[in-house]
Amino acid sequence: MMSYVKELAAAKKAVSLAVRLSQEVQKSLLQSDVRIKSDKSPVTAADYGSQAVISLVLERELHPEPLYLVAEENAEDLHKNGAEAFLESITKLVNDALASDESYAAASSLSKEDVRNAIDHGRSEGGPSGRHWILDPVDGTRGFIKGEHYAVALSLLVEGKLVLGVMACPNLENHKSSSPSSSSDKVGCLFFATAGEGAYVQSLEGDSPPQKVQVSNIENPQEATFVESSHKPILIHTSIANKLGIRALPLRIHSQVKYAALARGDAEIYMRFTLKGYSETIWNHAAGAIIATEAGGVVCDADGNPPDFSRGKHLYLKRGIVVSPKKLMPRLLMAIKESMEEEMHNSDS
Repeated sequence: MMSYVKELAAAKKAVSLAVRLSQEVQKSLLQSDVRIKSDKSPVTAADYGSQAVISLVLERELHPEPLYLVAEENAEDLHKNGAEAFLESITKLVNDALASDESYAAASSLSKEDVRNAIDHGRSEGGPSGRHWILDPVDGTRGFIKGEHYAVALSLLVEGKLVLGVMACPNLENHKSSSPSSSSDKVGCLFFATAGEGAYVQSLEGDSPPQKVQVSNIENPQEATFVESSHKPILIHTSIANKLGIRALPLRIHSQVKYAALARGDAEIYMRFTLKGYSETIWNHAAGAIIATEAGGVVCDADGNPPDFSRGKHLYLKRGIVVSPKKLMPRLLMAIKESMEEEMHNSDS
């Protein structure tokens, strides 16, 4: 197996600096700072700034290797009239974040054009050959805007296979604080995984050694907790949970933090059934999927097929994304099949 030590170190550094920038923005974010993209989704200076930082750090750390980055944002809207002041604020955020790292402190300041180009580096299409970094610079922008959970999620695809993932969850509590006497647990976790080597978590501050994470060993679905998106309850989720006899209320969390919660055993089942016609993007799942898989989980669609991240920017799934420990998956897939058949039957009648 190939070793990805250098790439993992670069990814952790890039994500950690991007989080500093996003936390800076989240502290003082006003409703007026939220912009709406052409696809009607919200975007902030943190989305653009985080993408620029990660693009620049990967390029510096992995030089002279060419960087191919498949990412959510592009700089199109930053070329428009009236975007000048916004771009200026993003440029300041990027320069401040990079300067906060000793190894970059002496580097010269970046211009607005440099930052725009760094954002636009994220226009790779991905695919089955070569190396592609996959990035969601702020996953869960809606949660981010509300001061809730969000993630900075970065992964590496080599010849069509996910080989590593790094995900920062700035507002997720650390499970075990290093000193037993401390009254409040620290907030902020950095999860990472390399194919075949397990999944780990450490505090975002980097002041604790990484700890191995494992999915829950609960085998009885009635004792399981399921986690879903914060947007709105999905009917089929409730039907599936009822079939499994799940008693606990669902955990509702924005973003790929759901994968992290599952990877360390906070919940046993993550289901995501979206409306028909919705196409899942690879950056919304890649980092979470490798972390959950390396922690002993299974990631698949409603038919039990693993997602294929090598087909461009989208995942072409039958329907739904389902994540759980191996032992729970057969019963979960059965409950899903029954619920989907009922749904079809009800829509026909």
